[in-house]
Amino acid sequence: MKLPGGMGNMQAMMRQAQQMQQKIQEEIAQIRVEASAGGGMVTVRMDGHKNVLAVKIDPEVAGDVEMLQDMVMAACNEAARKVDEEAREKMAGVLGGLGLPPGLF
Repeated sequence: MKLPGGMGNMQAMMRQAQQMQQKIQEEIAQIRVEASAGGGMVTVRMDGHKNVLAVKIDPEVAGDVEMLQDMVMAACNEAARKVDEEAREKMAGVLGGLGLPPGLF
């Protein structure tokens, strides 16, 4: 049954958009990044949802609490930046075939 005013086409487009959104979410869930600070003295692993999966700390920096805090924060921030970068790349790959204007996503 064809709906008036092209509603059937609109519904098909909405279904396609939902499928693409699901694909993007699945791709983002697969992201795993690692970032370090202090020349590798602190390393953080993070997933695509920016959950910290692991933290490695060189025992040498364990005595200097302030420096350790700064390195953990720097490593987490760098990992989050990497997640954002990879997510943008994955979204661009999925959305690239739509002919959307550059920079929209």
